Amino acid sequence: MQATMPRRRSPRPGRGDSKPALGRAIRYLGHYPKVTIGAFLALLIATAAQLAVPQLVQNIIDTITQNYSASLILGQDESIQAILARIFGQDLATLQINYDNAPRALAVAMATIVAFSIARGLFSFAQNYLSQALSQNIAFDLRNDIFAKIQRLSFSYHDKNQTGQLMIRATDDVERLRTFIAQGLLMALQALILLVGTLIILLLTNVRLTLVVLPVLPLALIIFMVFGTLAQPLFREVQVRLSRVNTVLQENMAGLKVVKAFAQEPLEEKKFSDGNDHLLEQQIKVARTLSFLFPVVFLIANLGQAAVLYFGGVQIIDGTLTIGEWQKFSLYLVYVFIPLGQLGFIISLMAQASASASRIFEILDAKNDVENKPGAIELTNVEGHVAFDHVSFHYFEGSEWVLQNVSFEAEPGQTVALLGATGSGKTSIINLIPRFYDASEGQVLIDGHDVRDLTIESLRQQIGIVLQETTLFSGTIRENIAFGRSDATEEEIIQAAKAAAAHNFIMSFPQGYDTPVGERGSTLSGGQKQRIAIARALLINPRILILDDSTSSVDLQTEYEIQQALDRLMQGRTSIVIAQRISTVLNADQILVLEKGAVVDRGTHEELLENSAIYAEIYHSQLAEDALPDTDADALPAG
Repeated sequence: MQATMPRRRSPRPGRGDSKPALGRAIRYLGHYPKVTIGAFLALLIATAAQLAVPQLVQNIIDTITQNYSASLILGQDESIQAILARIFGQDLATLQINYDNAPRALAVAMATIVAFSIARGLFSFAQNYLSQALSQNIAFDLRNDIFAKIQRLSFSYHDKNQTGQLMIRATDDVERLRTFIAQGLLMALQALILLVGTLIILLLTNVRLTLVVLPVLPLALIIFMVFGTLAQPLFREVQVRLSRVNTVLQENMAGLKVVKAFAQEPLEEKKFSDGNDHLLEQQIKVARTLSFLFPVVFLIANLGQAAVLYFGGVQIIDGTLTIGEWQKFSLYLVYVFIPLGQLGFIISLMAQASASASRIFEILDAKNDVENKPGAIELTNVEGHVAFDHVSFHYFEGSEWVLQNVSFEAEPGQTVALLGATGSGKTSIINLIPRFYDASEGQVLIDGHDVRDLTIESLRQQIGIVLQETTLFSGTIRENIAFGRSDATEEEIIQAAKAAAAHNFIMSFPQGYDTPVGERGSTLSGGQKQRIAIARALLINPRILILDDSTSSVDLQTEYEIQQALDRLMQGRTSIVIAQRISTVLNADQILVLEKGAVVDRGTHEELLENSAIYAEIYHSQLAEDALPDTDADALPAG
């Protein structure tokens, strides 16, 4: 049986599942039925072999004691052998047989014990191997399900949840659940089989002595149930605090340059130390609880052992129990208390796994605000007509409106520019077109289709986007340009780079298009990253192009080159452009001037200069800003 089993896509958990999260996680065993059955059978055989050993030990001890008794009687004078035999309830023939067969019986019992021990060892190995392989594959499924869910969750979910919190659930929480499945679950099953099997054998061996042990079991179970109830919220809080520490670490690593630039290392160290202190405090609280549990377990076990020693000794004195039976009973009694001892560890693992499972399924069950509706249609043969029909939008229920009654149309091939101050609603408009969010009121239409009636995948495949905040992935420049089209040819990648005015600087690198960009594009300048992002969008040849202030990170010369390329490439495409500078939207077919989420003016550049006081003010202020450096330079004294 290999550790890597055929993969099966996990069924997406239904919302509102009332079953406990841990039970839902255990259902993942059903993805690998052969391995699960194999691990269970190996466990069953190993446990059966373990249960057989005490009976063989009794046989050995009884053989030794019988041989010793026979040797004592047969060693006496023949005149009194018969008398001694009758006193011990034996006859001379049976005593002679026991004496003669003792070495052979002893050898057979020892060989049987060795055989059972080997069988137990082999099947225990098989059980451990299969359970580890099973748990690793279930962890594989869970991580994939979590990642797939995170990828599909709408932006509104990510707005409310920190990255570090999500990362810890896909890593540490999954690992804790995996550990329970690999160790705790089969250990619990083994403990149950061992306990039930042992109690049955003990009852068949000596009912009176078994009844001495039974009262201990309910007491132990009550203690463990109480502990499990108390431990789960403690372990859940550990995971929450660990997530906070991870969040601080992740944010610090992502913003390390900013931290260093503002010399805030001491503040960040204190923030991390405070989170670490809170985590340590909770972990110590858990350790204190565990420290109480295990001594109680051993106390109960010792009380049971003491009771058996006393009452078993009384039965031996009374002649109702042989030494072999007493030894067998003592060994089986260990099998009663081994599960009790394991139960503390099992409960600990279960409490941790239960807390982690509930956190995992919080993600898998999270409501997605933006998803395909039943019967959603594919968007094909796109012309590129974009329309906003009385659209209003707010990010959360009860929050302020960021767009109010916005209406406009972009005909196929037209360029619509959005202009306005920060917070005027420009970014919210472009977020609604690819359904990063859904309109709260009104409709966003593509070729007459409400975008909510289209499949998200087909909608976004028709839209090329260059966001203001450029994101590149670890890999080469070629891989980043081809991110949206992994099947693109070398020539297509180069043409897209040329169109984005990126080819020349790419070829200036020794490795050209095979140059690694570093984490988040750290080896490239802001302007270079922006041009690669533009090339990435152009390569997919979209019918609708969204540019979010895409020339904000480049110098004037590069801005001019990019703008010339974009002017050519936007022909035949519907383009929605956000720009801070009027110079980048002079040739737009329609310019929308936004203020506080509403369209206050619209028209071409010339129309707005004549009819819009806000636009004219922005235009003249930017002209003054452009002229200011030259004026200041002329005003400087010579020398």
